[in-house]
Amino acid sequence: MSNAILRVENLKKVYRTGKHDLVIFSDMNFDVRAGEALAIVGESGSGKSTLLHLLGALDRPTAGKVWFGATDLNSLDDEAAAGFRNRELGYVWQFHYLLPEFSALENVAMPLLISGTDRAEALKRAGQWLNEVGLADRAEHRPGELSGGEQQRVALARALIAQPKVLMADEPTGDLDGKTAEAVLALILRLHREHGLTSLLVTHNLDFAARCDRVLRIRDGRLEEVNPSSLARA
Repeated sequence: MSNAILRVENLKKVYRTGKHDLVIFSDMNFDVRAGEALAIVGESGSGKSTLLHLLGALDRPTAGKVWFGATDLNSLDDEAAAGFRNRELGYVWQFHYLLPEFSALENVAMPLLISGTDRAEALKRAGQWLNEVGLADRAEHRPGELSGGEQQRVALARALIAQPKVLMADEPTGDLDGKTAEAVLALILRLHREHGLTSLLVTHNLDFAARCDRVLRIRDGRLEEVNPSSLARA
């Protein structure tokens, strides 16, 4: 597929448990198209997060390849993989992982500060991103002074401040109540559109998955494509 930003070829992941091998999935092949919002669904323990970690160069497969453009992610050593992640990817997890001793503004700026960006410039851009997620008035608050939804919006701004090509979100609404989860998902999808992102969303919420462009389901170690509209009717 000419517009694929990620390509998965014959992917297999096996964990050694004592004397036995636990096959999470095998013979997995698919593309992630540039600019699409792709949901990955499946039962608990099916391997959704494992797959996201492989796509994001956070783990290595037992067999097969993950390509990001012309780059074979499996060929990268740890330092190169870290550089790739910092340049190309933004991550949002179920837990926000904000640094409690820093303000929301400083938390958002952290990726730029770590990369050596001038502090004034990093904080300026962090302020712009807090405005994007509707938290300009909470810039000086520390994470403990923010609600769960606000913390996750700060984490989203932090994930996007370095302008990654791909946003990877692993159950980003899993710890939130229904109304707050809906608001965070709507924000993710709005930023996806407005900033021309490619977004991968691991979720157990089929209603949320149905709002993505495409849905892949992991079942019994295999991958199947699901019509989003069929999830909406389920």
